[in-house]
Amino acid sequence: MLIACWAAKGGAGTTVVATALARVLASGSPSGALLADLAGDVPAVLGLPDPSGPGLADWLAAGEDVPPDALARLEVEGPAGLGVLPWAGEAPAPPPTGQDQRATVLAAVLAADPRPTVVDCGTGPGGAGLVAASAATTSLLVLRPCYLALRAALRAPLRPSGIVLVAEPGRALGAAEVEQVLGVPVRAVVGADPAVARAVDAGSLGDHLPRRLERAVRGAA
Repeated sequence: MLIACWAAKGGAGTTVVATALARVLASGSPSGALLADLAGDVPAVLGLPDPSGPGLADWLAAGEDVPPDALARLEVEGPAGLGVLPWAGEAPAPPPTGQDQRATVLAAVLAADPRPTVVDCGTGPGGAGLVAASAATTSLLVLRPCYLALRAALRAPLRPSGIVLVAEPGRALGAAEVEQVLGVPVRAVVGADPAVARAVDAGSLGDHLPRRLERAVRGAA
């Protein structure tokens, strides 16, 4: 199972949704779960130290000299059965093209992992994130229900299989309007919750997943 979380516009909460979903899947799987970070913020949200060694950025930039099985050596231990493939590394990101062969190999390796795997593809998505989202079993668009975000989603380079709606008080648009415009089902609604904001600000999603967030993302996959 390969689940890609991505946003068409920045600030949607993709990393929080991807991290919460990966933690839920890890808790329900005997083998745990894997979270691949293509946006760069997963360790901070989980409260993990910044990676001291190479990450996915380095592997993607290394080319064929570094084999696919080297990805396993990049994995760091997260909370409660969650493995994390961090992005941070010394190398620059690969060119933002959906045809990048290295990104295609990465997507294939992630899809073949026996554990449930979640990829935080970031905004756009582009580069490796676009390839991963295109190859995913489930492609989840994380969306705040605003007009500008809907416009960006309509121009996105791929069509999601579902939407995680990050609801905000006072918005005129709801799940029904979003589904009508995009023609894609809303699989989960994550409501505004001060407990989630506090957990993210404290970098403590690795220690404690707010109950409201956990309940919301369970239906997303």
